[in-house]
Amino acid sequence: MRETTRIIRSTLTEAKPGEPLHAGPVFAAPYHAPGDPAGIPYTYARSHNPTWTELEKVIGQMESGEGSSASAIVFSSGMAACAAVFGAVLRPGDVAVLPANAYYAARVLMQDYFVKMGITLRTAPTANNAQVAQLEGAKLLWIESPSNPTMEVADIALLAEAAHREGALVAVDNTTPTPMGQRPLALGADFSVASDTKAMTGHSDLLLGHVAVRDPELRAKLDQWRTLTGAVLGPMEAWLALRSIATLPLRLERACQNAQRIAEFLSTRREVSAVLYPGLPQHPGHAVAKKQMRYFGPVVSFILRDKAAAETFLSKAQLITDATSFGGITTTAERRARWGGDAIPEGFIRLSAGCEDIADLLEDIAQALEAAQ
Repeated sequence: MRETTRIIRSTLTEAKPGEPLHAGPVFAAPYHAPGDPAGIPYTYARSHNPTWTELEKVIGQMESGEGSSASAIVFSSGMAACAAVFGAVLRPGDVAVLPANAYYAARVLMQDYFVKMGITLRTAPTANNAQVAQLEGAKLLWIESPSNPTMEVADIALLAEAAHREGALVAVDNTTPTPMGQRPLALGADFSVASDTKAMTGHSDLLLGHVAVRDPELRAKLDQWRTLTGAVLGPMEAWLALRSIATLPLRLERACQNAQRIAEFLSTRREVSAVLYPGLPQHPGHAVAKKQMRYFGPVVSFILRDKAAAETFLSKAQLITDATSFGGITTTAERRARWGGDAIPEGFIRLSAGCEDIADLLEDIAQALEAAQ
């Protein structure tokens, strides 16, 4: 069965006469659990829930590559998923290698909490696989490709091989492409981490994340971390995620097509000084991205003259919602430097292509750019 068909049909229940096509969420805190709990699949909601189980099965299938089987564990947010990997792997005295331009919140979590608890942090840019030089003695290599928001690309397979030679585990933040666009585990990573708030669920109404692994021992460590910290999502969120993932093949294909067209269009505009999108042949990481990605993702970053030009563009655009986050079915954008924390110009815009008609989007972008001259 081909991937699109498998994903779309992955949330169906077993075909039994009179039964619904899709199971509803299971709401419970305690479950009936007489006697020895060892043989009881569900006992208490902080540890497990049947709706999580279904969602984890679907995501695990998506994360599995040819000849390898993955299992997933879901969390209450993408940052909860990041924290679980850090917490399950790192102990005082260990070395972690992160991209210097990784997602800002992940860097803050490492710097302000784990470093103060005894972790040594080394950083290097995503571009040109610069993290290779920092791997000696490392316990964990954290990769983000494409990076958010600068869309730099690293060779995941090359970095994973180098890290494993040094005895390090490898985690990849795969939020932007989703496992349908890129499979880190098949490229050699030990952890595939994502905020499923973004393109995975795609309707801008959920907060959740996941980590996928191949090693049962690593999964057990993540599971224990989730249970002990309570970083769990509710059954309603899990059910809505199942509903949303079924449309991922349709949403992602359209959004990535739109992102490619938008990037190509922006590249022709005099108002734009730079376009950062791995699907463009002139992008420095295009060859690597083409090798390891099946979709280049919905996020296009570009740079306008200054803060005023960027804010004018956003205020004049009629079909672009000014909002943070990305991966939704509607097109959004923001002047990313307003948050601080990233080494980017004041006129830097991160745009997330939605699924609207591309002709309408290009017309709207054109008039907004003209207003921002």
